[in-house]
Amino acid sequence: MSQTIPAPPQATPATPVIRLSGVSVAFGGHEVLKGVDLEVRKGEFIAIIGPSGGGKSTLLRVVAGLLKAQRGTVEVLGQPAMVFQDYRLLPWRTVEQNIRLPIELTGRGQVETYLGMKPYRQYYPHQLSGGMKARVAIARALAQEAEVLLMDEPFAALDALVRERFNLELKQLHQRTGKTILFVTHSIREAVYLADRVVVLTGGRVEAILETKDEGRITAFTDGLEAELRQRLGVADSTFIEPSPPPARPPWELLGVAGLSGLFILVWSLLAARIPLFVPSPAQVATAFAQNFGLLLQQAGATLEAAFWGVLTSLLLGLPIGYAMGRSRALERLFSPFIVALQAIPTIIIAPLLVIWFGYGLTSKVITVCLISIFPVLVSTMVGVREVDKTYREVFQTMGASAWGVFSKLEFPGALPVVLGGLRLAVSLALIGAVVAEFVFGGAGLGYLANSERLNFRYANAFAAVGMMVILGISLYALVAGLEGYVLRYRRK
Repeated sequence: MSQTIPAPPQATPATPVIRLSGVSVAFGGHEVLKGVDLEVRKGEFIAIIGPSGGGKSTLLRVVAGLLKAQRGTVEVLGQPAMVFQDYRLLPWRTVEQNIRLPIELTGRGQVETYLGMKPYRQYYPHQLSGGMKARVAIARALAQEAEVLLMDEPFAALDALVRERFNLELKQLHQRTGKTILFVTHSIREAVYLADRVVVLTGGRVEAILETKDEGRITAFTDGLEAELRQRLGVADSTFIEPSPPPARPPWELLGVAGLSGLFILVWSLLAARIPLFVPSPAQVATAFAQNFGLLLQQAGATLEAAFWGVLTSLLLGLPIGYAMGRSRALERLFSPFIVALQAIPTIIIAPLLVIWFGYGLTSKVITVCLISIFPVLVSTMVGVREVDKTYREVFQTMGASAWGVFSKLEFPGALPVVLGGLRLAVSLALIGAVVAEFVFGGAGLGYLANSERLNFRYANAFAAVGMMVILGISLYALVAGLEGYVLRYRRK
């Protein structure tokens, strides 16, 4: 049973802000915590130390509310802030945006300190070293303005020199803010230096609680030979990782594209020479393209209109349905048979029914485009939502994020890389759907123009219409790829 201690109007240094009584946690029949009793007073720095598998991180997760105790009671003053061992910075948010995340989610708190990261506030996590990521994670936790700060081996991945500097800074930070800190570590020296008390946790039980305040070294820097080594090595600090410049396109790629294009034109020319009546030459198509450019642009506009509204309809329908399926396996099992069945039915069979129901106008074309392009939107959204790392969800849980906060700050940006990949395919299919609809329903558009010119044996004009379709397809694909590159600019080059 867990409960939260209401914040008292005034708190003295002796006020307990964490109280664990007989707390037990088991996984798969194995008891990880066994009747743990612990009280932490306001403003204390408590280090938890013990062998691997002893239950240290589990204890921290219980205090954070990420795990429920099977037995015992857990009382915590307010919602603790947590610094995870792997930091869990959102890769699509800059340093400043990561630090401000809890403020955006709850509307409370403030940026107390950037911990020296202000010059780098517009950089993304992949551009930072481990030490800089640790600074951002701690600054983000401080922005929550929580009374209790939980730290799960935050310096474990840092080299020894940087770790000692962080020990010194953390000690000064604790003295300045007066936060109550629970700090998990494997380092005896670190525990003794930082903590007021050290909790020894072995086999899921509290074996001892040692008073260590003022018992450790006065500073993180020792005397004797270690001092000489430190003088020679200097004081370590975290560093900025300069992103590598984008690689230049290798010459063989450009030559390959040019070579394949030349080969295609050669085969086309040979085919045109062999069947001149039905296959116009590249020169004839180019001439027809130039002569009918105004008409082709006009018809391309009609095709783009149908494709645009079809893609928009696919997004409006596919994104919420795909999101719901991604969040619920039951909904996926309910909707999947119907979606797959609809995708398996050839659109050309449904087209006559659309004519009866909606006529020959734009509505029928938009529905046709939507039926063809909605499937990749649905699937990519469902997969993208499921690809969001569960560990990030725990970060949002410790911040007390609302459902909307989780969606807008985590699920939507986290699923976006997969969704944009699906959008590339959807746009290509939408253009095909628009052309198919113009073949079936008539009216304006490149598909109608190509079909009518073919029926009138003006094959050069029909091929010119197809060429305009190719240009449209490449342009739309490049547009989505450019959008993807801009939105996902936080990724490592």
